[in-house]
Parts: sequence; C-alpha cells; structure tokens
Amino acid sequence: MDPASDAAEKWARRLGFRRIAGTDEAGRGALAGPLVAAAVMLPPGERQDGLEGLADSKSLTPGRRRELFCRITAIADCWSYACVSPWDIDMAGLQAANAAAMRLAVLSLAPPPDLVLVDYYHLEGLDIPQWSLVHGDRVSRSVAAASVLAKVIRDHLMLSWWVRYPEYGFEKHKGYGTSFHRKAIAEHGPAPCHRGSFRGVLQMDLGL
Repeated sequence: MDPASDAAEKWARRLGFRRIAGTDEAGRGALAGPLVAAAVMLPPGERQDGLEGLADSKSLTPGRRRELFCRITAIADCWSYACVSPWDIDMAGLQAANAAAMRLAVLSLAPPPDLVLVDYYHLEGLDIPQWSLVHGDRVSRSVAAASVLAKVIRDHLMLSWWVRYPEYGFEKHKGYGTSFHRKAIAEHGPAPCHRGSFRGVLQMDLGL
C-alpha cells in the first residue's frame, strides 16, 4: 500500500482548521481482547520528519509499526487512546463499543481539536466538526497515525493475556480468528478475555 497522503489535512487547513485530529481503532474483528481506539493531532507537514512510509497499520510490519509509534508520540501535538473491554463489547454490541472508544479517545485530547477526521464512521455525541472519510487511512496522515497507535497499544495489551493464557497463542495472532486460535477455543473453551457474543467463541460449544 502506498503511504498515506495528507490531502484531507491540507483541505482542512485551507478552510481555516488548525487543530486537526484523526482517529481510528484496532481489534474490531478479533475474537478476544479489547477494542482500542486512538486519536492523534499531528503538527503541520513540514514538522513531520520521520513519518515517511506512514500507512494503515495493517499494511506495516510489526517492527515498522513500533518505529512509527515512537516517532508519532514524539512529534504529535497531542495523542490519546481508549479501550473497551470484551465484556463491554458483549454488553453494548460491537458498533456501539467502536464508537464509544473513538469518541472517548477524541474527547481526551488536550487541547481539543477543532476538526476530527474519522475513517468511514460518523461519531455521535461530539460537539466538534468531523469529516467521515472513505479510506481515511489513505488520505489522512492523522488517521493513519491513529491506526498505528491503536494497533501497537492493542498488540501490547494482548501480550499480557498471552502470559496468563499461553495455550491460546495470543502472542502470534493477537486474538484474531486464525485456525490455531479457533482450535484452541474448541479444545480449552473460551478464556475470560474472549468475546462471548462473537461467532466462533461460545457458539462453538453449541455447534453453531
């Protein structure tokens, strides 16, 4: 994938916005672990040295994501993240949990943004102008940066579950539904960090 452009930020600055934040999430489709959202406000383009090659986190190697994480957090005007637990995902539903995490991440930024760039979604409950972008991680460096932060933080959190429940192999798949992971659930049953409402977790016991 080509590096993310800053086309959205450039248009926003032409329209007078100055504090522009991007937000994105990681872990939406996982069978286990939290959903993590991040929000980040990058400086203007001339102060973004070290972000060459920034793209959607899924297209980057783990090593490159960690390098970019360190650089993003070093140069960002501000950044934040929010987590929604597997239990809250089961209670509220995935879409509500996704929106809640991104909304909390945005509202935790200080200073607050005057524009929020969101990858595809529209966030209710934000008293801040927002643009819902199709393929936001391609046309906004802020959104791509948020995707990297969310992914690195979530992967790190999944390592703590791996230490506690090594039989599921969380260090390899980070909670996503690989064949190894599904076989481990079938053999051992779900762990406390699994999302019971997801097909492939508790439903496996019912043969559904």
